[in-house]
Amino acid sequence: MDQTASEAGLKTGFLKWKPDYDSAATEYAKAGVAFKNAKQFDQAKDAYLREAEAHVCNKALFHAAKFFQLFLQEMQKLPEAIQLIEKASMMYLENGTPDTAAIALERAGKLIESVNPEKAVQLYQQTASVFENEERLQQAVELLGKASRLLVRGRRLDEAALSLQKEKSIYKEVENYPTCYKKTIAQVLVHLHRHDYVAAERCVRESYSIPGFNGSEDCTALEQLLEGYDNQDQDQVSDVCNSPLFKYMDNDYAKLGLSLAVPGGGTKKKSPVTAQEKAGSTAGGSHADEEDDDYSGGLC
Repeated sequence: MDQTASEAGLKTGFLKWKPDYDSAATEYAKAGVAFKNAKQFDQAKDAYLREAEAHVCNKALFHAAKFFQLFLQEMQKLPEAIQLIEKASMMYLENGTPDTAAIALERAGKLIESVNPEKAVQLYQQTASVFENEERLQQAVELLGKASRLLVRGRRLDEAALSLQKEKSIYKEVENYPTCYKKTIAQVLVHLHRHDYVAAERCVRESYSIPGFNGSEDCTALEQLLEGYDNQDQDQVSDVCNSPLFKYMDNDYAKLGLSLAVPGGGTKKKSPVTAQEKAGSTAGGSHADEEDDDYSGGLC
């Protein structure tokens, strides 16, 4: 294939002191396409990687990163591809194109989320850091939100609590206070599933400083939730967690609410039907006693 020409471009001699990386990259690209069309995928992978390395040697980091991404699209080998995308994102950063680096990392996170959520969390957090460094807080907090939900889904609740706190801090910084209220609900649910009532209560107490939280629907519901949890009243906890405010949260947090159980199994209020039946039973017993009294002196 065209690899011979590309390797010739890298050779030096008496009249050629510097390898021709541009020509080598071009020829490796041609070789990669030819191998791919011939379904010789291992050789195509090698050619694409050599093309990227030629761009690196030529200080053309943007082009190198671009071809690392091309390798992903062509080869569809996730573990290797993700590693290469991370390398590409570093090149984009070095090249002064952080937006492209962030897009590459987010794309990698989406690709691997279903098969390796732990790695996806790491990639989303890396993306958020890139956006945060560029002071693009809205994009940063959206990526943190993806990471938080994956952490909850994977029951990595200690990490989820920290991630949610970071989200909440950013939303407070950009003065998106209603979303801060929702993040407080998510935090409380995570802490209660961690069996850490003190941390849950502290979240609510600290949120009183957020404008509009005290007296809001979210605040009232959380106070009722904590009261029911503290009193081991499963009915009260379930009523709060089944309210629209909780049920229509992001699915991962709604599930936390629906599965929340108070310590020790809790106590349940007696249902009205049971109480009525008991009253009927008592009345029936009294009536029977009266009939017994009529015959207490015998038949004579």
